[in-house]
Amino acid sequence: MTNKTTIARILETGQSVFSVAISVSGHEMIGDEPVVSGGNDLGPSPYDFLCTALGECTAMTIRWYAEQQKWPLEKVEVRLSHYKDDKLDIFEKTVKLAGNRLTEDQRSKLIGIAAKCPIQRTLEGTPRISTFEHPVGWTVGLSSLD
Repeated sequence: MTNKTTIARILETGQSVFSVAISVSGHEMIGDEPVVSGGNDLGPSPYDFLCTALGECTAMTIRWYAEQQKWPLEKVEVRLSHYKDDKLDIFEKTVKLAGNRLTEDQRSKLIGIAAKCPIQRTLEGTPRISTFEHPVGWTVGLSSLD
């Protein structure tokens, strides 16, 4: 929940047709497509990461709000599904709030807050994405993932 610029670097690994090494904010991951899509399932697919980002952000936003309000929220669990209906992307979130001392009003407010996480707002908004080719002579590589 910050306004800092995030820089992610993605480089093909050659371990499968689609596998990539991902470096972002000091974390390293592998992404790939499932076998049925031509990959080797070496890591989450792009839609897996997108779904996970939405769920992670939802849980964190609920936790942040409960902490701000000093509400007795014990744990948050978010389950998501994503599918396409023709060209429309459908995300469905189910939120489980653990905390026997939460009131019904608090639970209702937290579910409303779940729809206001920054990733959901980005997905529902109109982000601008620009694509550029890097100049000739650029050296490709992720030193920490080579």
